[in-house]
Order: sequence, then C-alpha cells, then structure tokens
Amino acid sequence: MKQRINTAVNTAGLFTLSLRWVIGWTYFSAFWRRLVLADKLIPEEAGYIGEKFNHFLPNAIGIKPIIEYLVTHPEALQTSMVAFTIIEAIVGLFIILGLFTRLMSIGVFSLAMGILLGSGWIGTTCLDEWQIGILGLAGGFTIFLTGSSHYSLDQWLINRSHPIAHKKWFSWLASGDLPMNTLKPWILGGSMMIFGLALYTNQVFHGGVFGTLHNKSVKPKIELSDVRFEGNQLVFQIYRVEGADVYGSFLIGIELLDKNGVVLFNLNQEKLAQYPSNKIKNRYVAKIKPGKHSLIIPLGAKADFMIDLDNVQPIDIAEIKLTDISGIVWKAQVH
Repeated sequence: MKQRINTAVNTAGLFTLSLRWVIGWTYFSAFWRRLVLADKLIPEEAGYIGEKFNHFLPNAIGIKPIIEYLVTHPEALQTSMVAFTIIEAIVGLFIILGLFTRLMSIGVFSLAMGILLGSGWIGTTCLDEWQIGILGLAGGFTIFLTGSSHYSLDQWLINRSHPIAHKKWFSWLASGDLPMNTLKPWILGGSMMIFGLALYTNQVFHGGVFGTLHNKSVKPKIELSDVRFEGNQLVFQIYRVEGADVYGSFLIGIELLDKNGVVLFNLNQEKLAQYPSNKIKNRYVAKIKPGKHSLIIPLGAKADFMIDLDNVQPIDIAEIKLTDISGIVWKAQVH
C-alpha cells in the first residue's frame, strides 16, 4: 500500500513538471529582465519598476494602503522592489530545480496573490494581469499538493537517502508524501477558496460574472478634486485612475470657464509642454510632467497643479476643463 501511495505521489509530481518549469520561469524571468537584460531598479532610469508598481494603485483591492505608503516613500519603495525581485528570483529558480518545492509553491501562491489584488484590473486587450494572478494561485496550490518527483533536486535528495530527506519537515517543505490522513477536504476547501476568489475578483475588476463588462485599461480617466485658491493661484488635484499602464494621458488643454462657459484662461498644448515643473507638486513616484508636445500624466500619478491667476478674478471662475489628445474631456466645478 505504501509503495502504491509513493508511486501515485511520484506520478503526480511528474505530471506537473511542465507546470513547475513554466511557473518557475514566469517568476525567475522577472529578475532576469530587471537585472540581466536591463537595469530597472534605478529610480532615475526609464522603466523603473517602482513606477510600474505605482500603476497598480488606483484600483487595487485590499493592499492599496501598502502600495500608497511605498510610492510616497521612495527609499522604502526601492528597497521593497529589490527585495521583491530577489524573492521572485529565488522562488522561480527553486521551483524550476524542484528544490524545497512545497515551500517555493507557497512563495508562488503569495506572489500571485499580490499580482491579483494589486494589478488584476490591468490589461488593455484581455484580462492580462488577472489571468496571471489567478492561474498563479491555482498553480501554486497544485504544486504544493504534488510536490516534485523525477527531474528535481528534492527527488535527488530522497533517492540518495540524504539525512535532510529523513527530517519530519522535509515532506511539508519539499516533496514526498504529505503527512495527512486525508487530503480530499483540504483540496476541496482550497479549490473552492481559489475559485471563489476568481469569481469575486473577475466581477470587481471586470464585471465578468454578471452585469456590464468593463475594462479600466482601455482609455484614460482623470479625477479632479480639492479645488482651492491660494493667494493668486488656483490649485487643484489631478489623479489618473484608469487607462493603459504603458501609455500616458497626453493633456493638450486646460481651460478656466465662467458660469456661461466663456473661456477666461487657457493653457494650450504648447504652453503645457513647457509648463514650469515647480507648479506641479507630485505625490507619488509616477510623475505628471511636461513632455515634448503635451503634459504627460502616467497611470497612478497624482499631483497638485497650480495656475497663476494674473489677469483673472477668482470669483469669475466657475469650472475647470481638461482636454486629452484623444478628445476626452474632464471637468470640475469651482465653488
């Protein structure tokens, strides 16, 4: 009976070989891209991973306070990104090699949970990040159950009767028979939890279970708030909460209107491209800044925008109007 159980465990571990290798490379390749093929851990360089992390913020579930803390504390953010990259490298490499497979599968599960809750809403043409996250959860759970058998370092240690393979904790953290009387309730419970999370996040992020489908990555959306006067300046907050993470909102016009819709003040495309940086107070790592032809607003960027009112009376201003290069318009009332 024991031999049959071992054979079944070995077969299950063998069946998940391709899953183990592909998931392992998925995480190890993050390290490979950021440090070997390019250096994406330098805050001043284009493609800094911390700015990508900032893109997750507007619609994350549950972990939004953590993300916001990090993007408002650049040094902590960089340290976290370095640590996160090292963890991905270790988890990915060990899963590929089949070393401490079950412990690494917990790492896969945790990393996938972070991806799902943080960026599961991102994906321009399909549900990219959501699929990566939820399949990572299911894959990590499955690999924990099967462990690894042939073509793994865990099995190599078992075959050679290495002392470490005889430790009580080895089967929990590496491979072999799970020391449990029955697995069926745990498998059913874990599978139900992951499936429930799949339905919940699919609905929250994309309306994929019932109601109207939506994709928050298709077009930019900007929220205007905290409108106020400070001396001879009009100050308001700009926060980009939707749109493609790889493509900014390109603002080509800011207008101040009176109650009849008459333009009192206008910043056109050329003026915005040369707007003084000291009139933009950025809150996060992703920064609103003048570009070559417009004002660039990355996904997740939030800033206080200041306009000098040299020839405009504050009492006359009734509305702020922002125009994107795509033609999208955002407005806010001035009280």
